[in-house]
Amino acid sequence: MIKGNRMASKLVEKFVRLRGREPQARYLVALDIGTEFVKALIGEIKDGQIEIIGVGRQRQRLTDMQGGAVTDIRGVVENCDTALRAAEKMAGVVAKDVVIGIAGELVKGASTTVRYKRAASSDPIDMTELKKILDRVQYRAFERAREQLTWETGMKEIEVKLVNTAIVDVQIDGYRVTNPIGFQGRDVSIQLFNAFAPMVHLGALQSVAADLDLNLVNIAAEPFAVAKSVGAQDSSEFSAIFIDIGGGTTDIALVNNGGVEGTKMFAIGGRSFTKRIAQVAGVSFEKAEAMKLAYSAGTIGVKAKKAVEEAVDSDIKVWLSGVELSLAEFDRVDHLPAKIMLCGGGTGLPQIMAALKGNDWYKNLPFARKPVISHISPSEVTRVIDKTGQLTSYADITPMGLANLGLDTAGAETVTDTLIKKLSRAISA
Repeated sequence: MIKGNRMASKLVEKFVRLRGREPQARYLVALDIGTEFVKALIGEIKDGQIEIIGVGRQRQRLTDMQGGAVTDIRGVVENCDTALRAAEKMAGVVAKDVVIGIAGELVKGASTTVRYKRAASSDPIDMTELKKILDRVQYRAFERAREQLTWETGMKEIEVKLVNTAIVDVQIDGYRVTNPIGFQGRDVSIQLFNAFAPMVHLGALQSVAADLDLNLVNIAAEPFAVAKSVGAQDSSEFSAIFIDIGGGTTDIALVNNGGVEGTKMFAIGGRSFTKRIAQVAGVSFEKAEAMKLAYSAGTIGVKAKKAVEEAVDSDIKVWLSGVELSLAEFDRVDHLPAKIMLCGGGTGLPQIMAALKGNDWYKNLPFARKPVISHISPSEVTRVIDKTGQLTSYADITPMGLANLGLDTAGAETVTDTLIKKLSRAISA
């Protein structure tokens, strides 16, 4: 990794850019470093929203990423620079602050509940007390995440770091509140969602940002970013399951009564389907990718269509099993929401929608009724206004979600500060 950093540092010497200068207006970069594509958005922050004024995309090489994680820092830096240059050219400005998405099987997100008795029940809860509570919850969640990653990887000591946090539920003396600040009471229960990632993955993304001369304001778990960006923000009524199929992974997030309950990821994505097509049809990976895209668009020939369907059908069954297993792990909820929302380039395959609309896969899971399946439209992403006309696909939802999340993280030093900052705005509103 050190060698890769040095190579990337030498490479960046030839990048002639103005990112070190502070812009007059407030601009933000959302960088979705996917297994198949890098997507870069440049937005201007205005009146609590972000207006997208620049879009850039660049395809990754097969050796650059694996399962959502960076495997070649130098290659990823080159691709990010190409995407950023295209976005900067369209926007006519250069932005310095960046939010980067992170995915992969070792990114863990789950909710943790802490209950405690306050010594001075007549005193209103203030920011100082709330921060102490949040730190206690996060420490417990941190230990749980590290134990889980240690078990999965077989490594005795694995460094992890908190990347995202959000309040799911707060109750004071059995009474549910949306914001605990200012309330009195003795028995406090706080349920907090936390997402953790291994330092090796975070370090790679930090290196990418540094080599691009960008100010990294946040690294966000991608399913968390999507889940927090669609539906009525802070609504206690909104519940849904989000499934994002990227090039290397499938990311799942559960939102229950307005709060993110948890996230799951498994290493089956669009690249898996492409490799199977290449194997069955006896063609190169590039040709198989073109066949998959033509099949999804309905522009493929009869013979090639049959080959794609034969290749994909068996893998779709394996993918659906992964979805079932992931949803079964959300065992803290009484029932799963009957709304499933899809995004990501991998959801373009017709078999994905057909499999989820099947008659029996969900029956062994705690659904109250048969789930309704739909794609997320870019217009459903809150607080993000597309001024370019380029964001028209469900493959654009993740970078738009990162841009949305950037509105809450800009100017905060830690993820806990982000949460406190958001609560402060709620109080003053």
